Order: sequence, then C-alpha cells, then structure tokens
Amino acid sequence: MLWIRNLRDRDLRLTSAIADPNAAGRSASGIGAAVVPLLALSFFINFVDRGTLATAAPFMKDQLQLSSTQIGVLFSAFSWSYVPAQILAGWMAERLNPYRTLAMGLALWSAATAASGLATGFLTLLVLRIILGLGESAAFPSGAKLLAQHLPSHKLGSANGLIAAGMGLGPAFATFVGGLLMAGIGWRMVFILFGLASLAWLAPWHACTRRASALAGKQPGGSGPPLRSLIRRKELWGACLGHFCANYAFYFVVSWLPLYLVKERGLSVAHMAKIGGLIFLVFAASSFLAGQLSDRWVRGGASTSRVRKTCVISAHLGTAASLGAAAIGSVNVSVASLFCAAVAFGLGTQSVYAIGQTLAGPQLAGRWIGIQSSVGNLAGIVGPLITGAVVDRSGQYYWAFIITAAVAITGIVGWGALITKVETLKWKTVPVARCL
Repeated sequence: MLWIRNLRDRDLRLTSAIADPNAAGRSASGIGAAVVPLLALSFFINFVDRGTLATAAPFMKDQLQLSSTQIGVLFSAFSWSYVPAQILAGWMAERLNPYRTLAMGLALWSAATAASGLATGFLTLLVLRIILGLGESAAFPSGAKLLAQHLPSHKLGSANGLIAAGMGLGPAFATFVGGLLMAGIGWRMVFILFGLASLAWLAPWHACTRRASALAGKQPGGSGPPLRSLIRRKELWGACLGHFCANYAFYFVVSWLPLYLVKERGLSVAHMAKIGGLIFLVFAASSFLAGQLSDRWVRGGASTSRVRKTCVISAHLGTAASLGAAAIGSVNVSVASLFCAAVAFGLGTQSVYAIGQTLAGPQLAGRWIGIQSSVGNLAGIVGPLITGAVVDRSGQYYWAFIITAAVAITGIVGWGALITKVETLKWKTVPVARCL
C-alpha cells in the first residue's frame, strides 16, 4: 500500500540519525515525520482502553452488582501492575529499545481490553485490569526515550502537547462514543470492539520504525549512572511528587466522572456521554495549544525553566480551584468547573513530561520517566480506593472533591521547591557492553 511505503521512506531519516547517536538525537528531523503522530495515536488508544471501564461503570455496577468500593478497587487494580512495571519498561526502552517495548505493550493491553468484554464478574475484571496495566506501562517510558533522544528541549513542549492531546482524546472517545455505543450494543461488545481495533496500530508502527528498531539495539554506549545516582537527586523526587499530585486529580476525573454525573447529579447516560466527551476534548485542545505556545515562548527568549515551571504550577492552582468550585456549586457550576479543570490539565500535562525529559537528558529519559511515572501513578492506586471509600461512607462526592483539590495544591511543592532549575543534569557515563 502507498501509505505504508511512504512510512518506510520516512523511516530512512530516522535510521540514519540512529547511526550517529551524538547527532541523532537532538535533531527534530532525526525522528521521522510519522513517529510523533503515531506516538500520539498510541496514547489515544492507551487512554481509550483504560478509560472504557469508567464509561461502562454505570452499566456494570448494576448488572454485576458491584459496590462503589469494588468499582474503586477495579480502577485501582490497573495501577497495581502499571506502577512497578514502569521501572521495568524504562529499562527495556533503553536496553531492548523503545520501539519494540511499546509494540509489545500495546499488543498485551489490547488483548486485555478485548477479553474484558467476556468477563463474568468482579474477580475476572480484576485480573484483566492488572494485565491491562502491565501492557500500558510501556507507553510513557518508551515515548519519553524517543522524544528526549531525538528532539531539542525547545520542541519537547509541542511533541508532549500532541501526545497529551491523544491522552485527552482517548477518554473523550471512550466517554462519548463508548457511552453511546454501550447504550446501543452493550458494554461487552464495546470492550471487544475497542480491543481488536487497537491492534491495527501495530501495522503502521512496524512499517515506520522497523529499520530504526533493528539498529537501535546495536548501538554501543555507556549505561549511564547507576540507579542509586538517580534516586539521590532531589529533582527526581520533586518531579515524582508533582506528577503524583497531578495524576491524583486527573485520575479522579477520568475514573469517576461518569458515575458522578449519573449517580450524584442525575444526568442520563447519553447526557453524561456528551458532557464527559466535551470535557476531555477541552483537555486535548488545551494540551495541544499549551505545548505549541510554551515552545514559542522558549523560542522567543524565555528560559526553559521559567516556561515549564510557570505552566505546571499554574495548572495545579487552576485544578485545585476548579475542583473546589465543583464540590460546592450547583449542577451548572459543577459542570463548568470541570471544564475549567480540563483546561488546567492540558496546561500542565505537557510540562510534566517535558521537565523530566529535560532533566534526565537523552540517555536517561527512559529510566527517569519510568521512575517518575511509577511514583506518579501510585495516585492511580490510592486515589480510587480513597474516593470509593469516601463516597460509600458519606453517600456523596463532596469530600472526594475537596481531598483531590488539596492534593493538587501539594504538587506545587515538588515543581516549585525541589526543582531549582529545569536543565539537563550532569551525569557520569559508565561504559558497558550493551544488553540485547
């Protein structure tokens, strides 16, 4: 097919860049025209597949007779494997290579999504959510490694903004299209359909990156500093704290929005699907625009540190204010506040990853983001459990919103106090034979 042949032609630029690791990587042209869009598409698929459970929750809660606490456990179970596997995925992205790591992860999580449509009860869903998290753990370390290796710092905002747009469009699609499909054909068929459709991404990814993937594992080089050198840096823990607090708020909205709108605010499933879909579309648009504008700000002469920290701290403040207003307002105020929270999510998400990629540098971005994302996604374990227990105990979502707003404010400590300046840290390289 012509489009696959075009992807193969574009791949030649990427393979030539990999042949010279020192030059490869900091060139925008070295990554190939199709790689960043395909990365963004993989994150769209990633968030469709993980977000489908939230959309199906109102149907499954009644049909499978699940409590809010059990729903919270299912949301949390995704992160039981997702969190520790991030570190393994970061190692694989650097030692195997990021292309293959991402492809293997997507194949696994797509299969788990499709199999969820055959689940008969809580235990089966629990096991499949754990498998889903294991597969999806490959996405962020692999993507971070590719971007940090091939893009200069003043282009990381745009690239991460496009990927974050995929992260927003995924829940939008899962909520809006998934919700409408579930109302028509049932939640089981939607899981099967989405899982099988996700596997189609592997064809263009293989066509675009197969030569680069084959060469990536053959490049000699140092292993970088040992793990203990990374975990001694306060900048890493600042990024971890900030990432955790940002994720706590984001997962709260992604996981509980459908149930909140239907059960607490009394919206119909169709109305919920429209509002929820629009909220995530706003997040996607905000992410894309924030990435573009932040890079333009850097090119205009502002320091990378000032731009990234301004964006991410403003995002935490906006998130906390929006969720606080949603907790105490009327239905209309609550919905409007959730749209404001979506804008704040988009403002900060591209900087969350660009900061880590910049601090780590091209050699260590896979491991750094693996650790950062692993700690950050602990929010996916504790957040749903806390929210589910609070809702069951209080019978409403008020305190769940207040707790989430307080956590969002705490993230400012990580980005503002523990990270002094956003610039690549100095690392010592240890020459070793490369593991294949």
